[in-house]
Amino acid sequence: MENYSQPPPGKISEHGNGIGAPSREEVERRAREIAMIDERNPDEFTEADWAQARHELMGEENNVPPEETPDNADMTEEWSVIASSKGHRIPRPGTEEEESVGEHLVIEGIEEATHDQMLEARREERQQEGENP
Repeated sequence: MENYSQPPPGKISEHGNGIGAPSREEVERRAREIAMIDERNPDEFTEADWAQARHELMGEENNVPPEETPDNADMTEEWSVIASSKGHRIPRPGTEEEESVGEHLVIEGIEEATHDQMLEARREERQQEGENP
């Protein structure tokens, strides 16, 4: 897994449908899927499964405030907001600098397809073993 200076964003879409903030039920469903892929009882998912599901669906939380240093602690001048200032574009958190939103969606789609394939393979194994799907 690549390390980014910013936390990675959460999912934009799942199975072609846009998603907002995932509900507790969606995170739980994903945790159960992760447990099943790992060949464990989906009804007994672990905290690690929950954390992985939450990370996959919501991205990383960045609750750490910026560090205060003597250089940034004192206000040296007032910030003037000029109406003609248009600002500048910054890269999206969790993406490579050159990665566009389209590329991000393709990568996310590939990861979701891989998850779905592993989940379906495990369901087929359980069915062949005579377990409940």
